[in-house]
Amino acid sequence: MSITDLPIQEIIPDIKDKLNLFTTLILQAPPGAGKSTVLPLALYNEPWLKGKRILMLEPRKLAARAVASRMSQHLDEEVGKTVGYRVRFDNKVSKDTRIEVLTEGILTRMIQQDNALDNVGLVIFDEFHERSLHADLALALCREVQTVLREDLRILIMSATLNSDQLSSLLDNAPILSSSGRQHPVTVSYMPPDNNLSIPHQVSKAIRKVVSLHDDGDILVFLPGTGEILKTLDLLSEDLRSIRILPLYGDLPLQKQQEALSPNSEGYRKIILATSIAETSLTIEGIKIVVDSGFSRAPRFDPKTGLTKLETIPVTKDAADQRAGRAGRLGPGICYRLWSQPSHQYLQEQRTPEILEADLSPTILELINWGARDISTLSFLTPPPQGSVKQAKELLKNIDAIDDQEKITERGKEIIKLPTHPRIAHLLIEGKHKGMLSLATDLAAILEERDPLRKEAGSNMVLRIEALRRWRNKESSDAEKNVLERIERIASSWRKTFNINSDNSVVDGACVGELIADAYPERIAIKKDAANNSYRLANGRSARLGDFDPLNIENWLAIAHLDAGMGEGKIFLAAPVNPDNLDHLKKNKRAVGWDKNKGILIARNEIKIGELIISSSPLKNIPEDELSEMLCTIIRSEGKDLLPWSEETDELIARLMSLHLWRTTEPWPEMNRRYITDNAEEWVAPYLQNLRKKEDFKKLDVKGIISGIVSWDLYQKLDLLAPTHIKVPSGSMIKLQYKDEGAPPVLAVRLQEVFGLLDSPAVNEGRNKVILHLLSPGYKPVQITQDLKSFWQNTYQEVRKELRMKYPKHHWPEDPWTAEAVRGVKKREKK
Repeated sequence: MSITDLPIQEIIPDIKDKLNLFTTLILQAPPGAGKSTVLPLALYNEPWLKGKRILMLEPRKLAARAVASRMSQHLDEEVGKTVGYRVRFDNKVSKDTRIEVLTEGILTRMIQQDNALDNVGLVIFDEFHERSLHADLALALCREVQTVLREDLRILIMSATLNSDQLSSLLDNAPILSSSGRQHPVTVSYMPPDNNLSIPHQVSKAIRKVVSLHDDGDILVFLPGTGEILKTLDLLSEDLRSIRILPLYGDLPLQKQQEALSPNSEGYRKIILATSIAETSLTIEGIKIVVDSGFSRAPRFDPKTGLTKLETIPVTKDAADQRAGRAGRLGPGICYRLWSQPSHQYLQEQRTPEILEADLSPTILELINWGARDISTLSFLTPPPQGSVKQAKELLKNIDAIDDQEKITERGKEIIKLPTHPRIAHLLIEGKHKGMLSLATDLAAILEERDPLRKEAGSNMVLRIEALRRWRNKESSDAEKNVLERIERIASSWRKTFNINSDNSVVDGACVGELIADAYPERIAIKKDAANNSYRLANGRSARLGDFDPLNIENWLAIAHLDAGMGEGKIFLAAPVNPDNLDHLKKNKRAVGWDKNKGILIARNEIKIGELIISSSPLKNIPEDELSEMLCTIIRSEGKDLLPWSEETDELIARLMSLHLWRTTEPWPEMNRRYITDNAEEWVAPYLQNLRKKEDFKKLDVKGIISGIVSWDLYQKLDLLAPTHIKVPSGSMIKLQYKDEGAPPVLAVRLQEVFGLLDSPAVNEGRNKVILHLLSPGYKPVQITQDLKSFWQNTYQEVRKELRMKYPKHHWPEDPWTAEAVRGVKKREKK
């Protein structure tokens, strides 16, 4: 199909009109509509661009190069003239370039270098439905540029499957245009696999069956990654010799990529084994059949490595639909899905935005460098999780990329210039400063790729670097050759970046450990016990080496890869490290704290790497402010058990709390145990020099402390307003029981002692009546009342009858109003 016949041509006039009127536009177009290759060429001479460039973001290097190549072919030019591309470690652009196709991380760096994007008129986000972290960040920054600096900057978001209405509402109701596309019908068949087989074995078995059912048409096969592609290629190479089997993945050399994408010129049938890069953007001529393994690789934050790496996951429904659609580009096609039809309904509808699952440290560093320390001020379509943001900032502080005020440091500015994770960039910069740059480039490349050695090789990172250097010297090695090739490709790119030569000399293990410590300072580890293989890390966690790992003889390790484990992680890659070479990571800290088990105050001067104590000495003179702060902290956390609470103290607290609740217009404190412990600053100063151990706290006069907290004027009124005792008609002083929730106080008194009392007593200047617990001679409650007058009038006679029967020796007068109150036994008068 000619580029001029592609479906997108039908709506190009509408797109031009909308971009003339609006600065943000959403275009929904199915795969094959031509949006990636036709649209930029149709727009780059529009008047509103004023001769400025178009930047188009692609999620993958292969697509970026392929799209730039197709547009250049249409213009009958070399790539790098009107149309060029920029990807990691490679670019083809010139002063004449008007359309640049970029991988997403490149745009962020361009904005950092030119905040206003002065020479850019339009930014196109292609395949935005993939919701990569780089795309979300780039869109947030472009919208900020558009809002603050460049009202004329246009943004065009293109997607095949995204919910455009929802996206429009998040983008201030940006207009939406749709292209219908020209999709031929695709028949979908399900071929449930044998789950006892590996993915390559499942796929190769399915391909053989498909070839036997269909004698023409090229076949596009979707596999999760390079390893599965190469294994499948190996399984098929013997029995399908009449068919050309070609791999297609991002790290494949450009010539090999073109071979897979180019039209069939020699009449042979092709089977293309591809990763998810073939889902969109790329047009592959001749495809009539799709075989979908049902898996893809997605970026996930890997706690083992501290880096975002690819993980094999089930395909989502929208991606499965896009894969199937590749069979219907040129005519009716068929798609074989290697899962059951019933299980299809349980697939996730759409891809999860990467921002919800990724390591955010590169993003946070970019934003801080941009000047947005508070990321909530930026218009992210999906706000990043706060926990991930906090974790990212902690890491950036550990590698000196940002300071305690969360401002970017000089080291952070160096880090951000290198196209890699901040950990790896920091490692490379440290390697340069320490004269270990060649070693650092080899180590960085290995950390960015998967382990080239088998598990049986042990965890020593030195062995991996030695394997790489032997391979460069064309010596024999047990490492995986294809992994070493990818590692060397990355290492070579880093050497070009720093303009150095490769080094195949003997590896110094201590230097490897020192560089790993620079990238992972929180994973420096010391052996817990000489008798076992468990280590304590600088972040406070524990991790263990395999039982027969040769590194077990080392007391100090720098760990690159480990898992979280169940309480104790497992170490996968590490190197020995000499703590004497880690002075730049050591910090002198004053450790003043409370040993709860021993019940003593600890005061020491410690040299530490994270939580690891290198050396420790007693701290004799503690500054008064530091001591005060520590004692107050101890009292706040331990005061409930540490202070000598007594019944007398609790009674005073209850009286004060009652007045706080009763007399709200006066400054009575909200007094309770929590108040005393939480406000230790108000009273602890006089006791600073005497509090060192648990026994010292037990000697404190808490009642006296409370008296000191309450103002003198209020304390003088305490006994008047909330007396501890009340005198009753018998002459006894009866104790009042106050409640700290402000309930009426209780007066528990024998009934005989209040004869002659006309009404219930009151406190608080007569405003709060007490509750009388009237007791029998045996101190058993016979009545509870707050209205003594009503009791005498209505209830007393019934109570009197019971008491006369139970206590016949006592006097129970008919008239309690005038009777004499007695403390002891008053004999009944004989008649």
